[in-house]
Amino acid sequence: MKKIKSPDDLKTLPVEELNNLSEELRKIIVERISINGGHLASNLGAVELTLALHYVFNSPVDKIVWDVGHQSYTHKLITGRYEKFETIRKYKGISGFPKIDESVHDAFGTGHSSTSISAALGIIEARDKKNETFKVLAVIGDGAMTSGLAFEGLNHAGHLKKDLIVVLNDNEMSISKNVGALSAYLNRILTGDLYQRFKKQTKSFLEGIPKLGGQVTKIAQKAEETLKGLFLPGILFDELGINYVGPIDGHDIKLLIETFRNIKNSTEPTLVHVITKKGKGYEFSEKDPCIFHGVGPFEIETGSSVSDKDALSYSEIFGRAITELAANDKRVIAISAAMREGTGLECFAKRFPDRFYDVGIAEPHAVTFAAGLAIQ
Repeated sequence: MKKIKSPDDLKTLPVEELNNLSEELRKIIVERISINGGHLASNLGAVELTLALHYVFNSPVDKIVWDVGHQSYTHKLITGRYEKFETIRKYKGISGFPKIDESVHDAFGTGHSSTSISAALGIIEARDKKNETFKVLAVIGDGAMTSGLAFEGLNHAGHLKKDLIVVLNDNEMSISKNVGALSAYLNRILTGDLYQRFKKQTKSFLEGIPKLGGQVTKIAQKAEETLKGLFLPGILFDELGINYVGPIDGHDIKLLIETFRNIKNSTEPTLVHVITKKGKGYEFSEKDPCIFHGVGPFEIETGSSVSDKDALSYSEIFGRAITELAANDKRVIAISAAMREGTGLECFAKRFPDRFYDVGIAEPHAVTFAAGLAIQ
């Protein structure tokens, strides 16, 4: 790792060595975040994906926009900030998020959720107006993809038909459980009456086939699972005018590189659906990626926090205070944007479930919804 000062150095390595580099990077990230604190689980899950992107594309000429930035540590390490990584999230140290005045490789300043697609599309339009040629990618997580802003960007991308590449990093584990109609889209289809009646009738028919019925039913069940994972997600994006590729294993670096090379020269908007494991490579973050999403200093051997166990965080203090207020005033209502635990509202939600609303990653809706409640 010490030899890699830029993505150009990364490209000199044979693909076979990138798996070893991935493990080295995970070790570096765990060791440093155990001291400084930071976003751990998301970064551990995106190591191979990040290496593959920089192996195929040509940053900083090509632009990679990292949504939120919770998965950008590997990006920072291989773009000339390895020597400064010990200062991450420290006073006068490097930022825990992409920062345009920190590196030419940070194409867009992020920190908020779901902005990457719109930003990347804007970069593409400016590129074309200046008659320049480079690729632009947006890397977004499955949690951020539930936001209306992300789908507004996708809808516009499908309309413009420009060569935007969206990488959906699907670790099936956003900070809190995904909330809202969009995140339940496939479940609604597959649990609807029409589909269930069809499924039941088909099963009865297949089981009635002499001798082969049971075996054919099993094959049909496998086919159903394949349709759920492959076919239906593709339809969703195809309807938006976005070419869909995937899902693919986000830890198979050879496959990732091959896929990105195949779509690199596409002239139409393309979404690559990548499946990753949040917290990969560190036992405790794999078991509880929610707790290890954002952490303070901790003991690597046990995963236990090294901070004062009796000390309360600001979020916990707020959560207790708002719960006490709600106990004495029925007008007090709490609204979260997919951050129930992170904002200290878990105790409020358990005690007053009828006065707690998690609206998903939809801050504009949350604020306007609150205004509607307040005006009455």
